[in-house]
Amino acid sequence: MVESARRREGKVLIERAIAGDPPPRAGPGAALGKRLAARSVTVNLAESPLGWLRAHGHVSGWQFDAGERLRSDWERAQLDPRVTMSWNAAPAARGRGGAGQAPDLTGTQIDARRRFAAAVDSVGPGLADIVWRIVCAGEGMRQAETALGWPARAGKLVLGLALDRIANHYRLPQTGRMPQNGA
Repeated sequence: MVESARRREGKVLIERAIAGDPPPRAGPGAALGKRLAARSVTVNLAESPLGWLRAHGHVSGWQFDAGERLRSDWERAQLDPRVTMSWNAAPAARGRGGAGQAPDLTGTQIDARRRFAAAVDSVGPGLADIVWRIVCAGEGMRQAETALGWPARAGKLVLGLALDRIANHYRLPQTGRMPQNGA
């Protein structure tokens, strides 16, 4: 993955190669020793709750990568609820209000659903709730703790344990050390 970080107006921005694209190729910056991705996207790391926790040292790089991998599977599986109306043709049914057809899923979506389900199962009950709320639903830590009925600051510890299990499940190499502030 080709990444370059920069700060602008208090935001931590990272230029990331888009997953699934061909490997980086030489371009105008090749003379300067830079390898350019075919396509890239600029991401504000502080935009997601997990990114904010990473930027403030509450989760390690290893835990962050695990959360991003889980979120990627969540998005590829298209598990988030629809926010717009489906304009597909109505199913041909004899009666009114009949059950609609099951969604037509692609192989990529089916594989992502399996990976997501396996990762959440590896976390175990009780830990999966906080991971889903922070990583997938994008809730803030305080909001997630309140919704789960937990005391303040309990979520960081539980989220760290859950992300460790997810990283082990995905067999990610340990690149980042645990944060020093005990969270």
